[in-house]
Amino acid sequence: MSIDRIDPEFRALPLAALADAALRRARELGAEHADARVERLTSQSIDLRDGSVTGVVDSVTVGLAVRVIVDGTWGFASHVELTPRRAAATAERAVEVARALRPVAREQVLRADEPVHADAVWVSEWTIDPFAVPTREKVELLTEWSHRLLAADGVDHVQAGLAQVRECKFYADTAGTTTTQQRIRIGPAFTATAVDRAAGGFETMRSLAPPVGRGWEYALGTGWDWDTELAELPALLAEKAKAPSVEPGAYDLVLDPTNLWLTIHESVGHATEYDRAIGYEAAYAGTSFATPDQLGSLRYGSGLMHVTGDRTQPHGLATIGYDDDGVATTEWDLVRDGVLVGYQLDRTFAPRLGLARSNGCAFAASPHHMPLQRMANVSLHPDPAVDRSTEDLIGGVERGIYVVGDRSWSIDMQRYNFQFTGQRFFRIEGGRLAGQLRDVAYQATTTDFWGSLDAVGGASTWLLHGAMNCGKAQPGQLAAVSHGCPSALFRGVTVLNTQQEGA
Repeated sequence: MSIDRIDPEFRALPLAALADAALRRARELGAEHADARVERLTSQSIDLRDGSVTGVVDSVTVGLAVRVIVDGTWGFASHVELTPRRAAATAERAVEVARALRPVAREQVLRADEPVHADAVWVSEWTIDPFAVPTREKVELLTEWSHRLLAADGVDHVQAGLAQVRECKFYADTAGTTTTQQRIRIGPAFTATAVDRAAGGFETMRSLAPPVGRGWEYALGTGWDWDTELAELPALLAEKAKAPSVEPGAYDLVLDPTNLWLTIHESVGHATEYDRAIGYEAAYAGTSFATPDQLGSLRYGSGLMHVTGDRTQPHGLATIGYDDDGVATTEWDLVRDGVLVGYQLDRTFAPRLGLARSNGCAFAASPHHMPLQRMANVSLHPDPAVDRSTEDLIGGVERGIYVVGDRSWSIDMQRYNFQFTGQRFFRIEGGRLAGQLRDVAYQATTTDFWGSLDAVGGASTWLLHGAMNCGKAQPGQLAAVSHGCPSALFRGVTVLNTQQEGA
């Protein structure tokens, strides 16, 4: 990949000189390992309400991070001043931190081996850098979308927005690995609201478009049909506002990828993070029911369930060439034939599981954060034999609900008992859609839910969805992550009426 595609302001920084100064000083002070990261994070968010701008926020974060291992103990320090003198001083501070922590560290750091990757360059797939597009043009597009929705009958309010990030990162370590990388992500969105003034209520409906690892071309129609969604949403919202409330009970559910991705994220993605599974996140984000003693034996779901972790998926939000441990990224199995067979790992946790190499899941949210194990693009595979359509799945249901889009969710600290809602719910009767429903939530335990998986759609139904704001750790760090999945059929799932439950 060409380094010329990387932000010239980042390339103009003294990247090699900073890393050389930091690593040399760390070695002089006795560090058995050291790595340095120089990062430049550029972000912009734009928000409109009813066609008027309510906020535009631009930010740039630049800094140097130095991480060391001294006497088997981690030390970390960072700084905003990018000079070789300051880089050396930051390395000194990281070594001081490691030595201060050594008396209270309960275990020594062991790291999996990794080949040296010298002078590696990786750039995500994009056509138009959104930061090269004038803010005025972005506002004009969001304004146009807003006015198209507001012109439709039954739409009283519209919120529209855009979030975009350009992440540039240089990494070097004492083993000889050096990587220079850039990735861009973007997330346009809009929500329409219909107000029932007589009853004092309202209904909303949001775009189904996911945030993606693409450039400004995504907002112009590459990878998503914005025009069709803008045209269809008002009628769908009007139907939803008049739809009957669901009768609670057991239903067969056909989950659209725009809904199922979040269930995967919460019940599989977080549950197969190895640091959670062994208790490292217990004080904040929780643990996992999928503990290592069950690896290779836990029946996670039906035999149709094949879930992988993947940091190489094109346009994925967690996609990168090399992680913040200097590891070349890959794809691997987490659940195969319904059985737990793998975890997400960084170089520190891989040896604990008896593995010789990490699968590349180390990530820090900024130069001022310590890297930790973060989620890959965790995805459910489509049926490899039959390209079954969503309509085919619906056709196999006598009484059920087709759920589209994500909304609220709740799951316990072990990622086992959960409840999810959605944006749109369609009653299925005799294999056909029979109008919308309201107030739907589905509830299950993780293994019961995935055990009820009866059919998965084919490749034509597969969609890469995701979120920009997956949270973890103390101090808190946000990471972007995608989840691909086909439409899928689940039998006999408990459905609640959210209005009744709320009352």
